[in-house]
Amino acid sequence: MAEKIATRQAYGEALAALGAENETIVVLDADLSGSTMTKLFAKENPKRFFNVGIAEQNLYGISAGLAASGKTVFASTFAMFAAGRAFEIIRNSIGYPHLNVKICATHAGVTVGEDGGSHQCIEDITLMRSIPGMIVLSPSDATSTKALIKAAAQTDGPVYVRLGRAAVPVLYTEDEEIIIGKAKTLRQGSAVTLIATGVMVAEALEAAKTLEAEGVDARVLDMHTIKPLDEEAILAAAKETGAIVTCEEHTVLGGLGGAVSEFVVQNCPVPMEFVGIKDRFGQSGKPAELLKEYGLTAQDIAAAARRITAKKG
Repeated sequence: MAEKIATRQAYGEALAALGAENETIVVLDADLSGSTMTKLFAKENPKRFFNVGIAEQNLYGISAGLAASGKTVFASTFAMFAAGRAFEIIRNSIGYPHLNVKICATHAGVTVGEDGGSHQCIEDITLMRSIPGMIVLSPSDATSTKALIKAAAQTDGPVYVRLGRAAVPVLYTEDEEIIIGKAKTLRQGSAVTLIATGVMVAEALEAAKTLEAEGVDARVLDMHTIKPLDEEAILAAAKETGAIVTCEEHTVLGGLGGAVSEFVVQNCPVPMEFVGIKDRFGQSGKPAELLKEYGLTAQDIAAAARRITAKKG
């Protein structure tokens, strides 16, 4: 069984390492450093860590000021409070002036678990990708999280990073090259392409194994960068497999599926299915139970792949 590590844990470790390398990095949190794991940076760099309290809009206002003064800023809270409560500040104070702030939001999606629908942010990708110039990242495991956090620190301008609460399988080795804007092909295939992001990448790989046993050859792409999309990889998938299933722990309204379909319909229309949350709020439950309830399991992905390959004819 693959080792499991939460992406928020990997984020905290990556921040601590970056802090030792780059003295321009400052980290802010909204009284959640024990959960977002920014406490790891705070322990090593107490003079460059600021807890602003339960004041998320102020969190990103201060972040904007520090970035305007030349700092590379990582600012964390839960996704619901970042993308939701502080959206206007992020849009107008960080996005509009294109400031160097990395909005690293943890506890995204329904796998937050028992905290329930009020804390399960399933709209954040839609909101953040709508902001002009905002890079949107959704790593699938601990290794890709560390690589993307390091890349984000080296990228000028605003970046949104979607991170989870629950431990997820480690999919990549430490020497894997992971680049912002370039999808990772985890499995080649010619019958259908499964384009997944975040926690759904591991589910897509399991679905591909199930399909292989049925004689269906599925390609699997880890679309860790939602914006900018890897259009080259999507175009190749559409042309070479003729059918696409997108997989996300997020609403299907404007998320990964929306981004992929916007490109596909204009460049190489093929049948598509969308595995994601269908216009519903989250609810309290165990992460595995919620993935099943909302149709986000490997079995659901495999079923979608069967339907779409049948439509392909």
